[in-house]
Amino acid sequence: MEVNETNRPLTEDQTNVSETLVPTVEETTDNVKYEPKQTKEEVILRLKEINKNACEADKQEIDLLKQTFYKLHKAEQEANKKAFIESGGDAGSFTPSPDPMEAEMKSVLSEIKEKRNSMIAALEKEKEENLQKKMDILEKMKNLTDLSEDAGKNYNEFKALQQEWNEIKLIPANKINEIWKTYQLYTEKFYDMLKLNNEFREYDFKKNLELKTRICEAAEKLAEEPDVISAFHQLQKLHQEFREIGPVAKEMRENIWARFKAASTAVNKRHQQHFEDLKEQEQNNLDQKTVICEIAEAMEYDKFTTFTDWEDKTQEILALQAKWKTIGYAPQKMNLKIFERFRAACDEFFKRKAEFFKNVKENMSLNLEKKKELCEKAEALKDSTNWKETADILTKLQKEWKTIGPVQKKYSDAVWKRFIGACDYFFEQKAKATSSQRSEELENLSKKEAVLKQIEELEKTEVYDETVGDKIKSLISEWNSIGFVPFKDKDRLYKEFRTLVDKIFDKANLSAAEKKLNTYKSGLSKETNLYKEREKLVRIYERIKNEIKTYENNLGFLSSSSKKGNSLVNEISRKIEKLKNDLELTQKKIEAIDETMKE
Repeated sequence: MEVNETNRPLTEDQTNVSETLVPTVEETTDNVKYEPKQTKEEVILRLKEINKNACEADKQEIDLLKQTFYKLHKAEQEANKKAFIESGGDAGSFTPSPDPMEAEMKSVLSEIKEKRNSMIAALEKEKEENLQKKMDILEKMKNLTDLSEDAGKNYNEFKALQQEWNEIKLIPANKINEIWKTYQLYTEKFYDMLKLNNEFREYDFKKNLELKTRICEAAEKLAEEPDVISAFHQLQKLHQEFREIGPVAKEMRENIWARFKAASTAVNKRHQQHFEDLKEQEQNNLDQKTVICEIAEAMEYDKFTTFTDWEDKTQEILALQAKWKTIGYAPQKMNLKIFERFRAACDEFFKRKAEFFKNVKENMSLNLEKKKELCEKAEALKDSTNWKETADILTKLQKEWKTIGPVQKKYSDAVWKRFIGACDYFFEQKAKATSSQRSEELENLSKKEAVLKQIEELEKTEVYDETVGDKIKSLISEWNSIGFVPFKDKDRLYKEFRTLVDKIFDKANLSAAEKKLNTYKSGLSKETNLYKEREKLVRIYERIKNEIKTYENNLGFLSSSSKKGNSLVNEISRKIEKLKNDLELTQKKIEAIDETMKE
């Protein structure tokens, strides 16, 4: 004999336990995970897969796929509009192009909806029919309970009705509790009326106890099941089996139910704790992903001015992306949003990087031309022997080179070697020339300092006669014959020399012309461009001669009897005399140059 113990009305404790075994809608849907779709094609492909078994489709997944499609669709339209505007179009006149994939997506959704509606309608019809069947069974059970004298005789018929009842599954949800209570009422009433012998009842109770004990053991093992979700669903099946097994002996009923309830509670607690832990982990994942987004969004693009800057930051972005992949899901309502936020930050970085390299590439050709111009300038100066001036120019060119941006790598080495090669060649030649020149200048410095000492001794002479004049002229001539000295000593030496010579000239009471001539001679040296200086003096000499001739001719036209004429004649005579003195001094200067050139 099989008696369904759970057909009896549930106690208050039993009702509470039963409710904890079924998760709420929020608990079951908030934690469903779907693989994110990146393209419209992927969305449509998944919808087509769902359409193959539309009756078992998850409406939440369908809604999410539809939402994802329109986000991608909107992003595509915005990109098309941006491209239209950038190509010169007016934003107000932009018309989105029809999307053939949208029509395909709607068609698949329509098919799914139609199938699901048909399924729901059929299911509702089936539930109503099942309800009527169960109502008919309840009516028959009621009739059997009224025949108390024939309860034993009607036992098999009652068992058949129970079997038929259990085979009928779905009925309208709002009728479940009511009809179930009625069923349990008639079942309990029928069994209470049974006047079976003790052996038969004990056998039936013992058999049911064994079955329920096995179910309890199975439920207790579920507490160790690694997959808590699977354990929870297995427990639901065990509850269904527990309900379908008949009663046990009255004294065992509470104990066996308490054991099964305790095992169920353990599984349910693990199930609930799993989702609480999952929510906590998802929130932690969201926090980590938010930090990654903030790092990616905080890039200071205006400070990235070199290839190295961008390369370093690219490695940072790639590291953030790698870290992102190691972090699990965020809460479902935020998972897609936080991903789109991070992707937007990454897209912005690589967009800015592409713009930088595009601008750099455009400037590289211009930079190459600028560097080629500097190469040409350096090459034009590399053979120059005007050491100081050329060195200054090349130094400026090198500074200018540093201000020019990079060129393409395939030209970089070649153009640099060309430029630095010209510069190095000049400075190598300069080093060779100035090293020997430096030695010569130091030797000349010693010679001139020796001459200065002789002039100092001569300046101390108390009595000046013709020998002093000859000596000073000789020392001046020797001074002029000495070549270059180091540039830093040049002015100091000449100042000392000029001061001493002037003192000697003053003490010797030499004429102004002689002083000028001696001064001029002291300034002559191999440093002077003697040919150019001689040509200038020759021109001066010829000019003075012409002026003298002109003044002498003018004297013949003046009347000596006129007072005014006498005054003018005297003035012209003085000018002629002065010019003759200048002519003589110029002639002596020319002779001094000739003597210097012979040395």
